[in-house]
Amino acid sequence: MKISLVRGDITEQEVDAVVNAANSSLLGGGGVDGAIHRAGGPAILDECRRLRASHYGGGLPTGQAVATTGGRLPAKWVIHTVGPVYSASEDRSDQLVSCYRESLRVADELGAASVAFPAVSAGIYGWPMEDAARIAVGTVSSTPTQVSDARFVLFTSDAYTAFERAVSG
Repeated sequence: MKISLVRGDITEQEVDAVVNAANSSLLGGGGVDGAIHRAGGPAILDECRRLRASHYGGGLPTGQAVATTGGRLPAKWVIHTVGPVYSASEDRSDQLVSCYRESLRVADELGAASVAFPAVSAGIYGWPMEDAARIAVGTVSSTPTQVSDARFVLFTSDAYTAFERAVSG
């Protein structure tokens, strides 16, 4: 698998699937989640509502992943995953690892060869960027998958630098 880093907007990536750092409601929110819903249009929200009505009435659990259409995005699919909120007093890294593993599992089910990932949990959920990058890169590079092109799309220079260190470290 080729792992690459991109400084930019995940909604502009021409890949088979983009990963959304979703909230458990699946109904949109801020950050990456809001950007994906805005750029992808109402088709994504419509499918999320159907998922809520059929399988995820209580919301998507932390660490799990589910796919919807990409709507108006260049990507065919959006893989929604719910990252853990960072806690200094409780180790939740296994949940963050699960976000990436489950996203790759869903990508394999879809037949996606290229996937763009954000820095899950490193925004509003408060995960320290260096640790988030280490977990993300380590998990994606060590998870067996059919995905041949995994890219981390980072919005800020700080995030890009942290992921750069994780890739070369």
